[in-house]
Amino acid sequence: MTRDDPIKHLFLWPAFLVVLAIAIFPLIFSLANSFMSLRLVPPMPARFVGLDNYTDLLSNPRFWQTVKTTSIIAFTSVALQFVIGFGIALALAKRVKGVEFFRVSFLMPMLVAPVAVALVARQIFNPTMGPLNQMATFFGFPNLPYLTDAHWALGSLIAVEIWQWTPFVILLLLAGLQGLPDDVYEAAELENASGWQQFWGITFPMMLPISAAVIFIRIVESFKIIDTVFVMTGGGPGVATETLTLFAYQEGFKKFNLGYTSALSFLFLAVVLILSLVYLALLKPYLEKYK
Repeated sequence: MTRDDPIKHLFLWPAFLVVLAIAIFPLIFSLANSFMSLRLVPPMPARFVGLDNYTDLLSNPRFWQTVKTTSIIAFTSVALQFVIGFGIALALAKRVKGVEFFRVSFLMPMLVAPVAVALVARQIFNPTMGPLNQMATFFGFPNLPYLTDAHWALGSLIAVEIWQWTPFVILLLLAGLQGLPDDVYEAAELENASGWQQFWGITFPMMLPISAAVIFIRIVESFKIIDTVFVMTGGGPGVATETLTLFAYQEGFKKFNLGYTSALSFLFLAVVLILSLVYLALLKPYLEKYK
């Protein structure tokens, strides 16, 4: 069979159409449900309500609170992941003794299931029996409400996110650093450029495209956080650490309000899409400048 043989379509298109149907059908079904009043418990027949689910959500303070909480977790954790990850990647890119051991060690947190990480973190941050507070008590410091105070709980979640996903940033940035040409740095050294000047004048601009991609991927993934929050705080205290995905879980799998949950899912998609477009639009001039 040659490349131009039409028989190839006989093998490709059926599989392509099956995969497309599997991907598209749930999306269309969910979109249709978002315009319905549909509950499983107590069982209620589907009733068309138009945009009522969307207007109810947009007028619900809890929805905007979850948007705010999710944004704080996502942007704060990703910013710190990038700064810490870039610093460690720069260190690992140098040919220092034991670098292979550190490379493997720094990647370990990323390989652990988020639920397992959250279970361990919940024990560590436990307000009464956690090792952090026990150590603080031993040195004469008061116990801190890591999981029972809104601000401390939010900080604890961000800390766990940073610990687990900084290795992902390190991995990609390290790959980018190792691909940078050596001759540029040799020319800079001939000009007596300092290490700091080389970083801001060569390394950072040349790493900007991959840095933008890493930040974009991590922001999108951070907005989908649910397992860590569910295990560590359950969205509490109150709803102080409730994220968009956890809000959708509560509505869909505890209240079985499928129409409302479908509308929430599409609003969540809209929030992520808008933030992504704004991020790419702001970054576009800099990416074109350093092409």
